[in-house]
Amino acid sequence: MDIAAHFGQNLSRCRKRADLSQEELSVRASLHRTEISQLERGLRIARIDTLIKLAGSLEVSADELLVGMGWNPGGTRVGTFKADPKEPAPGC
Repeated sequence: MDIAAHFGQNLSRCRKRADLSQEELSVRASLHRTEISQLERGLRIARIDTLIKLAGSLEVSADELLVGMGWNPGGTRVGTFKADPKEPAPGC
């Protein structure tokens, strides 16, 4: 699973539902518009402070931006990312 791409899809979906342009979201979140574009295209991975800014600016929970993503712990092996079968949150 490509975590950056999945996060980007969630971010794009939430931004469009909020009826915001990338430019408007970037102003609200105090981020550069190109960063919003790169996040939505899966070219960047959001830091925790960026995740909090985006969630607050979109008026959604951080969970809504992370829906569909999970982690398989490795135990004695290396862990891996997994698709989380949860449905998208109702507000997003």
